[in-house]
Amino acid sequence: MSDSSADAVFPPTGDEPVRERLAAERTGTSARIAALSRDFDGIVEANALVAIDDEHDPEGSSTAFERAHIAALLAQARAYLADLDRALERLERGEYGRCEGCGEPIPVERLEVRPAASTCVRCAAARPR
Repeated sequence: MSDSSADAVFPPTGDEPVRERLAAERTGTSARIAALSRDFDGIVEANALVAIDDEHDPEGSSTAFERAHIAALLAQARAYLADLDRALERLERGEYGRCEGCGEPIPVERLEVRPAASTCVRCAAARPR
């Protein structure tokens, strides 16, 4: 590996700014999970006393869609929280900023946009969805 690729490894200024960024992302994501959980619980509670027939009630399908939508957002937020935890673990092991696929440095720009990224763009694009 050349010196220029070593310079591309994140973080260029040490672990502490990265740790703070990941911690801030984690705090924000935890708050989002709490808010979404309250929203989901509110929908379920509001409909608990109402007999909803999703097929025949004009409001039923909207309620079902809203509940499914919030459940999907909640699942995404929980997955992102797990990704952030894995990023913190990689940081502790000294592996943060290295692609788990090819071992090359992950570009700083990618980590700035996706701080929990564990792969470079090339490996992420090659992964089946």
